[in-house]
Amino acid sequence: MRYLNKLRTVFFALAMLALTATVAQAATKIHWYGQAAFKIETPSGGVILIDPWLTVPTNPDKNSIAELAKVDYILITHGHRDHVGDALEIAKKTGAKVLAPYGLGFNLVSVLGFPKDQVMTGGNVGGTIDLPAAGAKVTIVNAIHGSELTAPQLPQPAPGQPAALTSGNPVGYVIEIKGGPTIYHTGDTAAYEDMKLIPMFHHIDLMLACIGGYFTMDPAGAALAVQWVKPTHVIPMHFGTFGLLAGTPEEFSAALAKRKLAGKLIVMKPGEDRSF
Repeated sequence: MRYLNKLRTVFFALAMLALTATVAQAATKIHWYGQAAFKIETPSGGVILIDPWLTVPTNPDKNSIAELAKVDYILITHGHRDHVGDALEIAKKTGAKVLAPYGLGFNLVSVLGFPKDQVMTGGNVGGTIDLPAAGAKVTIVNAIHGSELTAPQLPQPAPGQPAALTSGNPVGYVIEIKGGPTIYHTGDTAAYEDMKLIPMFHHIDLMLACIGGYFTMDPAGAALAVQWVKPTHVIPMHFGTFGLLAGTPEEFSAALAKRKLAGKLIVMKPGEDRSF
């Protein structure tokens, strides 16, 4: 009997260790640099960057680019410089594949000098693209915004020539991670009623939502978007970097509470990590 009890104890301990290892393996880690820039580390060991402006002034870690040991994919939602950010430097440093909306992808190579063999064939709204090195796939969804390359990204234009180069459609990304959460990065957008379509195809575990206003939806608009998308959790982004981005997490919290959605809010600070 004692021998059987010892065996049970050993088997129980091994089972708990296996369970702990499985739980640890299943974690997906999210790091926010500031503005719209996030790093996602997947359970398979993959690394995805979204809108990687790592030198954003609100990022407390000024060595973020140097500290990047591995990046598998860089996802860019549109052509504005606070979203293309440091993607070129990071792509050259890490060899990461770059995914951007169709028109923007061409301009990344021809205008900004991205390595051609690292820029993936850009998709467009409605398309789903596999990210095998990260154990994930991404579906491209609409965003209501612009997507221009502007100075200082562009060479100095000649007199009478355009100072902004249209670069594909602005988009958001729904990232489905094997063994992990489904994450919706809104990109820069207004709230738009077709967001109601997203939960018809995906259960969103985590929504990364712009709230700053002026260029994008403000806290009230973002709360409406949360109501339509129905995520389990929402993290606000794209606020406080500049004076014009005046929306705050406190205002967002109040707007969510009015819609009885307050329990969904997770507020991060630039430089913080969360696991899901």
